[in-house]
Amino acid sequence: MKYVIIGGDAAGMSAAMQIVRNAEDAEIVTLEKGGIYSYGQCGLPYVISGTVSSTDEVIARSVETFRQKYGIDAHLYCEVKSIDSGEKKVYGVHTKTGEAFCQSYDKLLIATGASPNLPEWEGVELEHVHVLKTIPDTHRILDSLKEEINDVTIVGGGYIGLEMAENFHKLGKHVRIIQRGKQLASIFDEDMAVHIHKEAQDKGIEVILEEDVKRIVGETTVEAIVTDKRRYETDLVLISIGVHPNTTFLKGTDIRLRKNGAIEVNRYMETNVKDIYAAGDCAVQYHRIKKQDDYIPLGTTANKQGRIAGLNMAGNGVAFGGIVGSSIIKFMDLTLGKTGLSEKEASVLQFPFQTISLEVKNHADYYPGASPLSIKLIYRKDNDLLLGGQIIGKNGVDKRIDVLATALFNKMSITELTDLDLSYAPPYNSPWDPIQQVARRHSRNSM
Repeated sequence: MKYVIIGGDAAGMSAAMQIVRNAEDAEIVTLEKGGIYSYGQCGLPYVISGTVSSTDEVIARSVETFRQKYGIDAHLYCEVKSIDSGEKKVYGVHTKTGEAFCQSYDKLLIATGASPNLPEWEGVELEHVHVLKTIPDTHRILDSLKEEINDVTIVGGGYIGLEMAENFHKLGKHVRIIQRGKQLASIFDEDMAVHIHKEAQDKGIEVILEEDVKRIVGETTVEAIVTDKRRYETDLVLISIGVHPNTTFLKGTDIRLRKNGAIEVNRYMETNVKDIYAAGDCAVQYHRIKKQDDYIPLGTTANKQGRIAGLNMAGNGVAFGGIVGSSIIKFMDLTLGKTGLSEKEASVLQFPFQTISLEVKNHADYYPGASPLSIKLIYRKDNDLLLGGQIIGKNGVDKRIDVLATALFNKMSITELTDLDLSYAPPYNSPWDPIQQVARRHSRNSM
């Protein structure tokens, strides 16, 4: 059987490896638009500052490894332009030579990922104006930094914007973040975002809120960025205002897309067209708390969905368990963790909810080095079902967010958190874990 996979990164190659391991006599063809296979995009901000020494370090497997060790017919610089699901063929062009190609398939996986949003602002084509999503993007930023760059402006205060602010700051640059909304990190509620704003202020990062970028100015190289309120002189601009699924080539096909372009799939990663699957940042993800499809493109989910797609393409009936919306960000000395629903999301879904917040130490107060954790839990007020959690602090955030994510996955109530048998020793915890201390406060309030 011939399997064709469009996309050579997390979802695509996770699927390919499952087909290699689970399907006999499989002919696997992968079509990658770029020139690099299977790399960790989340590590790229740290290459900019030198924390990670080279983009080579983030490459998991080379194209030669897939070809020679696993027998995958892996192609580079092959951009798919259209799909004929009736004839079971994909058509495209080799971007280096301009030569057209056609591949027939028995089963097809679309794993084309997502690309950064790039507004139609005047000046986006100027030198030293960048986005960051790929290894070539990283090299272009590094080339800019070889010149005299003192002032950096980041448009957008989400995941990449905050991570890049930290890494440009580490290089000694003056960093400015311009955010159209009224807070950084909009996945967090406003009362939690104040900690992020304070950290930026304490570290000398300039935060500009509620200003809308209108244009970028300069002759050949960026000189300034202009908002609806003022002009900021700058040497480099990074645009980080979200991504969109790479699915424009599917328009006109029978494959169902959401309004934002994400491919609709079921729990087996099947599209509505027979023998065509989709996974990763180009597809929707089922959200277990919302009980509906969502679009939260993350590398962890792409790898999971790719694995599920590959297993099902190879004939195994395995369903995707869904997501609960977990993420974590390092920003300067803080760790920002969020899982499940925010207060804003619960309001949109019209869930009857309540919140409880508390600041506690990450481990026993008498043991040296204890630092505060700001914790916010969201739960249904009709049945105490946990809906989400947000934690910000210096140490111990990752452990607690993962506990909450596990609780959410298993539909636990806020009161059941107090029954969890969590590890304790003074250097790591208190007899009651911080999230249990918050849960206990709920129990006292409800008595």
